[in-house]
Amino acid sequence: MSRGRYESPFYPPSTPRSVEGGVKARSVRGAIGTSWWSGRFIEVLEGLGVGGRLQRGRNYARRGQVISLEIDAGTVVASVQGSRAKPYRVRIGITAFGKAEWAAVEEALAGNAWYVATLLAGEMPADIEDVFTAVGLSLFPRNAGELSLDCSCPDWEVPCKHLAAVFYLLAEQFDDDPFQILAWRGREREDLLGRMHAADAVVGNGNRTGAPFTEVLDTFFVSPVPVPVRRSIAAGGLLVDQAPPVDVTVRSRPLAEVLRPVYEAIRASAGC
Repeated sequence: MSRGRYESPFYPPSTPRSVEGGVKARSVRGAIGTSWWSGRFIEVLEGLGVGGRLQRGRNYARRGQVISLEIDAGTVVASVQGSRAKPYRVRIGITAFGKAEWAAVEEALAGNAWYVATLLAGEMPADIEDVFTAVGLSLFPRNAGELSLDCSCPDWEVPCKHLAAVFYLLAEQFDDDPFQILAWRGREREDLLGRMHAADAVVGNGNRTGAPFTEVLDTFFVSPVPVPVRRSIAAGGLLVDQAPPVDVTVRSRPLAEVLRPVYEAIRASAGC
């Protein structure tokens, strides 16, 4: 059952039991989460305004007090070791999108070659939130009211330090693999990429010729022929000196030497 906000009894500070092999945050100080998508997730947690518990939650995450953490469609379940012998069970729930909702998202993604190529390259498009917004959905929870937060500890404040610790570790996991955000919303990485591959193949069987865009990303913006290197010339040099050398002579004199007086006269008449 999700917790509401009740008057919390006073629980004296306690020291958590040490854990061997727990899930430990990489960050040792400052903010946790480095990407824009993990930052968006942390915004929801920090918007709850329970600073003391958030600090203790960061400490728990950095100490490795989280024993296990699993992400599934619509839910995150974790086991967190506190000061008692039995670890606490933490659950963070969110609404997973249904088939029709994901079909709308995937249709919007498939309609943009850049989204398809970026996803198939294993990356998260920076503006993917806009795709969800365009079909009336929100990839990230807009506020804590869209989340179901549960912990088996005796602290009735939401979030407790155990929930906060799991939030922060989730942020780092989203840093490592942003596709887990989509999995939490109900679409596994393999399923989404399979649909993007299918969309790429459909386009390939249509009017497009040549290799799929995803196969030529590394060379798409590279010139097919070598670009001539422009020779540097000293300040005040003549235009004729910028031209590449040519094997042309006039009465045994190189063409550039013959033309140089003409260019010098033009420069003089222009007052350069």
